[in-house]
Amino acid sequence: MKKTVVLGVLFILPLVVYLFFASGVTNFGKLPTLNPRIDWSEGSDASALEGKISLIIFLGNAVSENKGYLFNFNQKIYKRFSEFEDFQTVLVSTSDQEVVANEVLAELAMITDVSRYRMVFVSTERVQELFEGLKSPYILDSNFSSPYVFISDKEGALRGRNDDEDEGFKYAYDMRSVAELNNKMEDDMKIVLAEYRLALKKNNANNP
Repeated sequence: MKKTVVLGVLFILPLVVYLFFASGVTNFGKLPTLNPRIDWSEGSDASALEGKISLIIFLGNAVSENKGYLFNFNQKIYKRFSEFEDFQTVLVSTSDQEVVANEVLAELAMITDVSRYRMVFVSTERVQELFEGLKSPYILDSNFSSPYVFISDKEGALRGRNDDEDEGFKYAYDMRSVAELNNKMEDDMKIVLAEYRLALKKNNANNP
């Protein structure tokens, strides 16, 4: 009996492991591009997304009101990926929120390294322009804020899902839902980072 169990483990376990990693190739293939170029082409914030895998959050003129959502995001996503050099989180707020935003960052600094957060303070009109530049189906609320966080790659393209089981096309991730951050956004961030790691390995192999 023991020999049968041992032989079963020796032959079946490698097959299970192979199938797991084979399916992973598909899962970690490439996260779809939903907008090839986010339109942030004007103003001092135009270069905010260049050369970085950026997570974009719109706090508008309601930083305090959205602090709870931001803390959800910080614990479930930001801390998980902030060790990567080419990663950043861009927080877009109105100019009158600078003091409040810095206070919130100071609170976050007590539990995490906030060096990967980048603040962008602009007018309400510019917040609206930046949000519309994403070309998503969502809208800002009356405070020029949104509970959604968007993924931009190093080329400034909006990434998301085109076959999401709940929404079909998924342009962003709801910070109000811990389950969505854990089960969807974390997986999608892993895919994007895996893409760049694979590309880097290929470049290094081609340029010894």
